[in-house]
Amino acid sequence: MPFDKHPALLVRERQPFNAGPPPALQRQDFVTPSELFFVRNHGTVPTVDPTDYRLTVGGMVGRPLSLSLDQLRDRFPSVALTVTLQCAGNRRSELMAVEPIPQEAAWETEAISNAQWRGVPLREVLLAAEFAADARHVAFDSLDEVERQGRRFGFGGSIPLDKALGAEVLLAYEMNGAPLPPTHGFPLRVVTPGYIGARSVKWLASITLQTEPSDNYFQAHAYKLFPPHIRAATVDWADGLMLGELSISAVISSPLAGATLPAGTILVQGYALAGGGRRIERVDVSSDGGTTWTVAELVAQQPPWAWCFWEAQLALAPGAHQLVARAWDSATNTQPEDVRKIWNFKGYMNNAWHRVDIDVVPAAG
Repeated sequence: MPFDKHPALLVRERQPFNAGPPPALQRQDFVTPSELFFVRNHGTVPTVDPTDYRLTVGGMVGRPLSLSLDQLRDRFPSVALTVTLQCAGNRRSELMAVEPIPQEAAWETEAISNAQWRGVPLREVLLAAEFAADARHVAFDSLDEVERQGRRFGFGGSIPLDKALGAEVLLAYEMNGAPLPPTHGFPLRVVTPGYIGARSVKWLASITLQTEPSDNYFQAHAYKLFPPHIRAATVDWADGLMLGELSISAVISSPLAGATLPAGTILVQGYALAGGGRRIERVDVSSDGGTTWTVAELVAQQPPWAWCFWEAQLALAPGAHQLVARAWDSATNTQPEDVRKIWNFKGYMNNAWHRVDIDVVPAAG
């Protein structure tokens, strides 16, 4: 297993390396150990000499900056936050079961993890650069190298200036109390809580203030959402919705699909996450496909930008059962029932009710 990752990781691609933890290990700790934290790469993992590293801040600013890692740490306040990151393709495999989605990683429920990040609030750097009053977006470019459509370039993306000025957006240089591991963005990355993982750009090279969103391939083309009737052969990329805030979602971590369990009371456990700074307020669990529901207990402390863990005790008689989970957030948003209604040819943003089929057999004796 490369990059000092746990040998049990579920590897979806070897090159570029993309992998995540199996359900039992994923939910083992509220803060995910770095060796278990999911990896989403699009190209190379660059080797960066921290002594030569410089972060540039330019575009619509009155005072362009070029900062070494030491200057960034010395000049600006240090903040630690617990933040969950999730790939926009998490749970893509459920969409693939509706209709094939070629050339995309078949993520199940593992493309999400939670870490303690330390770094500098992005807003402090933007204020020091004296951004222009008419700037609207903050674009990030990476030191990695990606090949798409016959071109080689670095990964990039942007967030609205209003989001970038939030106290929660970090230029992070530590993960779980240690310097960022290479595959998680050493020496510096963006952490954008409440947004898809693609907006937390790793190996950060530059920050640019501008009037429009980034024109990088991964902002202007790749990470876009289309309705179910659109296919790759018919798509007009200009019509897609640029992805930003995460959608609310609840996932069953145990029991696993296909499990055979003895009749009686069983423990159902999982995680849930709300996007955009909202909080999970309730998780409902069903054992009959969504006909009747039990309110689960939220069992782990939920910082503002992190997932929560939940569990429920269900009394099950022998037979086939479909377990279902759905969540509600602090704005009373909940999840769509039918995965077919949100199918899209890129396989993004699946937050339909999570369903797990199990068999319950008579208890021994």
